[in-house]
Amino acid sequence: MIDHIAFYRFVALDHPELTAATLEELAADLLGTILVAHEGINGMLAGEPAAIDAFVDGLRGDQRLLGAFTDIVIKRTDCGTTQPFRKRKIRVKAEIVPLGVDIDAPNRVADIAARDVTPAQWRELIRRPDVVVIDNRNSFEYRTGHFEGAVDPGVDQFRQFTSYVQAHADEWRESGTKVAMYCTGGIRCEKASPWMQDLGLDVYQLEGGILNYFAQMPDADTDWHGECFIFDNRVTLDTNLCETSTRREDIDE
Repeated sequence: MIDHIAFYRFVALDHPELTAATLEELAADLLGTILVAHEGINGMLAGEPAAIDAFVDGLRGDQRLLGAFTDIVIKRTDCGTTQPFRKRKIRVKAEIVPLGVDIDAPNRVADIAARDVTPAQWRELIRRPDVVVIDNRNSFEYRTGHFEGAVDPGVDQFRQFTSYVQAHADEWRESGTKVAMYCTGGIRCEKASPWMQDLGLDVYQLEGGILNYFAQMPDADTDWHGECFIFDNRVTLDTNLCETSTRREDIDE
């Protein structure tokens, strides 16, 4: 059996190189990717359940990490016999998710906690007439699957999202439109939300992203059309968080 975990945390890291070295040791029996930056970590790993347990315990409790990830949220799914990754890569980067604007994510993300919308609340929110629902992912991900009524910003990379928002911000402010956005696991929305609030927008985000919606809502297919693209060998998941028969060559990127 193979388990998959996804996790991220915006937290100020004075020495990301040392953090990366510790994570490399803790993840020695796993495959996947972890990005480390001064603004935090963003990772996906897979392996035997016991090895996953050991990594999570170390991430939350290893003294070398100085308590930075004690309460980090871990999203865990059963991959069956599919190994989602071919290798392990732990890299130090300028950002763990590149929005391309100057934002103090570790401090600002705490400001938007009240804007998180639970899956049950999300279902009601996206049906309101005064709400625009924005898919904060790349266009090919949107085409693979999306929430009913969601708008595709038409971007090929996250850095382009800011141009789309700036082009519509005046219209949304003047009309009193609320912006509800979502992404796969939540990280892109968390990074963008403080910047969007600085533009005077009324912003809401789906707590835990699409994958949390699938996990919490047994009838997620009521609101979701298609499949959810994920960046590993499973390619896409259905609303039951099960691997589908879609292959990478089937995705129009």
